[in-house]
Amino acid sequence: MSRSNSFLISCAILLAVLVGIVGGGIVGGFAGYFAAQSAAPAPVAIPASPILSTNPGAPAPIINTAPTNPPAPPAVTNLTLKEDSAVIEAVRKVKPAVVTVINQLQTRRTTGNPTASGSGVVVDPRGYIVTNNHVIEGQKSLIVVFSDGTKADATIIGTDSIADIAVLKIEGKVPAVAQFGDSSALEPGQWAIAIGSPLGDFRGTVTVGVVSALNRQVARMQGLIQTDAAINNGNSGGPLINSLGQVIGINTLVVRSTGEGNVAEGLGFAVPSNMVREIVAQLLTKGKVERAYIGIRYSEVDPTIASTLNLNVTNGVVIGSVEANSPAEKSGLKENDVILAMDATRIDADHPLAVLLFTRKAGETVTLTILRDGKEMQVKLTLTVRPPGS
Repeated sequence: MSRSNSFLISCAILLAVLVGIVGGGIVGGFAGYFAAQSAAPAPVAIPASPILSTNPGAPAPIINTAPTNPPAPPAVTNLTLKEDSAVIEAVRKVKPAVVTVINQLQTRRTTGNPTASGSGVVVDPRGYIVTNNHVIEGQKSLIVVFSDGTKADATIIGTDSIADIAVLKIEGKVPAVAQFGDSSALEPGQWAIAIGSPLGDFRGTVTVGVVSALNRQVARMQGLIQTDAAINNGNSGGPLINSLGQVIGINTLVVRSTGEGNVAEGLGFAVPSNMVREIVAQLLTKGKVERAYIGIRYSEVDPTIASTLNLNVTNGVVIGSVEANSPAEKSGLKENDVILAMDATRIDADHPLAVLLFTRKAGETVTLTILRDGKEMQVKLTLTVRPPGS
């Protein structure tokens, strides 16, 4: 073979190798490109134009990916605290019906006009006012002062010394009338608002507390509402109201210390409205209050009595004595009998016997559940009217 032919053959072989290399690279490049395109995620649109640096020596450009119209933040509600609360509205409603009662006392003194004062509340548009019996005791004349300072003479319609309630009457138009609420619906812890004239000088004073307890007994008064709303001298006879502006009681007394000298604060008591309403109704229709009467003297069962008499009960009342010719004697009740219930109601701290009797009328027949010599038995008894002074 000639030298020229060998040279041509070598060039052809070299050219074929070069074409194979270049062609394979191109084909591989296209194959890689299409594979990369298939695996790449879908493009994401960037709404804002990128912010590029114009400084050639600056680092890589920073792209602003924040949306041009970001969503608004959650709305802010501005609250305005108003003082038109339930307590304030209740006071506004009742306060015009609250009066100061000025008692010009009878006296043998030839000089001066001794007076006592308390509070009261108008409960009838005809001019009837409720106050405490002790506020008007020993009166020579009575004057009521309304919240606006106007005055009117008052006369006594009737009194009930047992519950410490009195009803007065004035002539002419009254500025407002308070409404009674249902004291049987009261719950310890709910608002209690006292309105009155402490010391007789601070007309329309408002104090706020809660109903501390129900059916309290202080001395011979039973079924009282206990409250920590401040009640001072001069508040007697004024209303205790709820946050609806309803009279739930008539303020009557405070306990500031015990016989042992212990000092107490926030122990005020009011006659419940349901009792007051019944007393007022009887005083207006009969001029007196008639209470149902059993004819016994009794003590509430307590641990000492239960231990002394070897009782297996913790509630009820123990009969200490039976009045002659009384319903109790006629029904066969005896000393040391324990009265456990009247009809279906058990006698306990929440249902004192005196309160249960107040809900009954003379002539009604009741069934008493009693404990005698360790055995329960039932006794029927017909109630009579409580004699004066008993």
